[in-house]
Amino acid sequence: MRRSVLPIAAILLTAACSSPKAATTVNADSSAGKPLTASTAFSKLSVKSATVTGTVTAANDPNHLLGRPNQYTSKVTFTDSRIKAADVSGTEKGAVERGGAIEVFADPADAKARATYIRAVTKSMPALSEYDYVHGTVLVRVSHYLTPDQAAAYKKASDKLS
Repeated sequence: MRRSVLPIAAILLTAACSSPKAATTVNADSSAGKPLTASTAFSKLSVKSATVTGTVTAANDPNHLLGRPNQYTSKVTFTDSRIKAADVSGTEKGAVERGGAIEVFADPADAKARATYIRAVTKSMPALSEYDYVHGTVLVRVSHYLTPDQAAAYKKASDKLS
């Protein structure tokens, strides 16, 4: 009797550990039928004052989140020319304060959870606050050094990502 239970238990354990989210992609690059990446999301924003400054990889991710379970699958950072250099002196290249970041997730719930986490962490630290816009699997993070009207341009542009 024991021998027949072990294979069944192994099958059930394997099924329980598999993640259907990894294969789920809500946003897609309709031009190529490929999953949306942070780079393609940035190009769709077309905010004239923004310039990509870096593509985050597993090797250079300061948060060590890229590709981890329930975390972003791609990320780019950008600067915004409307932010004064004096305001961001001393911040590292790629810091959201310099302009922002775009993070893409496998599942919309993961993007929303990341935005909720960032808001909770920065709520008591105004110097780290930021504007966060979630559209499907995409989280657009924008520097608090931009005025609300300037940040609203990112919100409006990110509406194209849904």
